[in-house]
Amino acid sequence: MMTASTENDQDKKGDALKSQRFQMLADIAKELSGEVVFPTYFDAVLRLRKILNDPEQSIANIAHAVSVEPLISAKLLHLANSVAYNPGGQVLVDIKSAITRLGVNAVRTASLAIVMTQLLRAKGMAEFSELTHSLWDHSIKTAAAANVIASHTSRQNREEAMLAGLIHDLGAFYMLYRATQYEELRHRPDTVKYLIIQWHESIGVSLLNALGIPEEIVDATIDHDRMRPTPTTIRNLSDTIYVANMLSGGHFEWLMQDQAEIPTEIALLEEKYGHLHPEIEAMASEMHSSFA
Repeated sequence: MMTASTENDQDKKGDALKSQRFQMLADIAKELSGEVVFPTYFDAVLRLRKILNDPEQSIANIAHAVSVEPLISAKLLHLANSVAYNPGGQVLVDIKSAITRLGVNAVRTASLAIVMTQLLRAKGMAEFSELTHSLWDHSIKTAAAANVIASHTSRQNREEAMLAGLIHDLGAFYMLYRATQYEELRHRPDTVKYLIIQWHESIGVSLLNALGIPEEIVDATIDHDRMRPTPTTIRNLSDTIYVANMLSGGHFEWLMQDQAEIPTEIALLEEKYGHLHPEIEAMASEMHSSFA
């Protein structure tokens, strides 16, 4: 039987939970209006982005900047020697050659992917392990799908599409990281899921802007989980990310809730683009092994 004392304790916990949910959203809003704080290894890739975005930088300068980050260097070298980038089997052993083979755009994407995998291991993220790994799998598959879709559309840049696919749910990762700093939320993953469902897209857009991500990529992530008619042709990056997201088990609300039936629009989208799944799965598998 529930006692009055027990009821009061539950009410107190409920109030504390509501308070921390509100506080987290308020803190995020404040942070996004100033300087975004991610774990220290995120700083490394943000420093690299400034160099990678400078067209005047030589490959030698880029290689020097990458070489001071051992984790990123090792992962990029591994990626450059993977089947996707090295079908001829010529093994590279230095970071400068690896960057030349990959190209600057691929280095940008890979660097972000590497630090995102480290974000999953941040202190306090263990309570959210099921959600973070599901979200990471979805991000990798969406990146692979965006790349594949772009490869079938002459007007699309494959590396840009892959980057957009990889970070389209960065707002959700960021919210999970911030939730680790609130005791009531750490022990209640379900309530964090609810917050993510409601806020991850709008927070993600603000976050990507704060991180200096190119406007075209940021715009492509807007409303990526909002159902829309299946595009008959892929016209732009926004279409690419929408289709990639849905082909990869998107619509975040449905990842969290059981649905009795597949919505008509998803069925139509699968009918038109489902033939790309084998190619997407192969690339996603390659990406997992490269970034793990």
